[in-house]
This record gives sequence, C-alpha cells and structure tokens, in this order.
Amino acid sequence: MILGILFYLLGWLIFATYSIGAMALGWLPVPYAPLRVPLMCGAIAYVGGALYCFRAIYLNKCVHKRWDPDWHIWYFIRPITSTIAGAVSFLFLKAGLLVLESSSKADASEIGFFALAFIAGFNVDKFVAKIEEVAKAVWGIDKSRSAKTLAGEPTPPPSGTSTPSKTP
Repeated sequence: MILGILFYLLGWLIFATYSIGAMALGWLPVPYAPLRVPLMCGAIAYVGGALYCFRAIYLNKCVHKRWDPDWHIWYFIRPITSTIAGAVSFLFLKAGLLVLESSSKADASEIGFFALAFIAGFNVDKFVAKIEEVAKAVWGIDKSRSAKTLAGEPTPPPSGTSTPSKTP
C-alpha cells in the first residue's frame, strides 16, 4: 500500500507542478484567465501538502519505524485538504481578512498569495486555526467543535442531544 500512496502523491505532484508552470506561462484558456491566481494557489498548496505527506512517510516508515495502516486514508485525503486550504487562503487574502504587506505591488502580492498558499497547504491545521480566529474576530463565529477538542476546551454536546440530568 505504501507504493500506492507514493504513486498517488507523486502523480498529483507532477500534475500540480505542470499546472503551475503552464499557468505561469499563460497557457490557461482565456475564459479561465481570471482564475489563474486562485488555481495556482490551490496547486501550490498541493505541493506543500505533498511535501508534508512525503516527510510523514519518511519519518513514520524509515526513522521512527511506526508505520500504521490505519493512517493510509490520511495520505490520500491530506493533499486534498491542502489544495482546498490554498484556494481558501486566496479568498481570505483577496477579501482583506488576512494581510501580508502594507504596500500593494502587483508582483509582490502574487508572490505573497503563493507563499501563503504553500504554508496553508503544508500546515493545514494551523491555517484552519488562523481562519477560525479571523472568523471569531470579524463575525463572532466560535471555533468548530474539532478545534475546541484539539485545544482541550470543553465542548457542549451536538444540538439535538441532551445530557442526562443528575437527580438527587
């Protein structure tokens, strides 16, 4: 199965790298030209996610000798979440909810978009935590239940369920 995971990650990495190059060279069809930067953000985030997965394979299989088949699905899903996080990073930067620099130079801002997309893809957990902080500050939306669980905060039961009452 490890070879299947490696081929999966490598195949999509080749596709993402080719896509980045093609979009950078202007090979994107004209109707899709306005989507060049967000698409590149998604592809660059995939590269970050793939790097994270390759590193996890190396560490868990070779260094620590703790390869666990229960985690196989993670190696397939993680790059997808990385790609989504990269595309979302573009959205939050474009909306001005995340700020990278004080000046607005066209080339510099694209590089900033791409750098944040890579980081978002490489470290999805921290990126999602940052987005939840922004959502809390801007709209007053509380953290998700999974974020509270990871942070060790108590979480109420899901809506529609009740906790048993203690009767004396």
